[in-house]
Amino acid sequence: MAELGARIRARRRAQGLGLEQLGELSGVSRSMVSDVERGLKTPTVLVLDRLATALGTSIARLLDEPVGDALVVLRGERHRVVRDPAGWERRILSPVLPGVEFEFMRTTLGPGVDAGEFSPHRPGSREYVAVESGQLTLTIDGQASTLGAGDSAYFPGDCRHGFANGGAEDCVYYLVMALGGGDG
Repeated sequence: MAELGARIRARRRAQGLGLEQLGELSGVSRSMVSDVERGLKTPTVLVLDRLATALGTSIARLLDEPVGDALVVLRGERHRVVRDPAGWERRILSPVLPGVEFEFMRTTLGPGVDAGEFSPHRPGSREYVAVESGQLTLTIDGQASTLGAGDSAYFPGDCRHGFANGGAEDCVYYLVMALGGGDG
């Protein structure tokens, strides 16, 4: 948590933002931002996503340092896994590369779990979803679509979006996110 907090603090300061400003941009309280930066609190996945979005980056970049841009092999035990107390986990499958805002992840939502609503990312962002198993309710700007095993979807990442599992079994899906603009 100390490394995560240090990365958030460094990115915030590099952008000339105060704690209050980052709180306002992210919708996360100033005290929570401060506690996360100091490693005192573990943010939920939704809070981490809101902070990453406000900082113009991805969760993966906040969790890990960039690696070279040659062949990078990430063994399963090296994947960054973020578990949310609501009953879901996000496994980041892609490495963090210099100057590339891209994230490939595998998410498991337990039965009846709603991951919540994610804030819009930068303009030009794109997201792709493919359901491996179970049932996923994908909500884009208030419009819900139900996807089953084998279904896939694309949506602009610069809109409000949510993921929920209304089924009785785990839902496993893959999400690819390419953030628009920015310098990485």
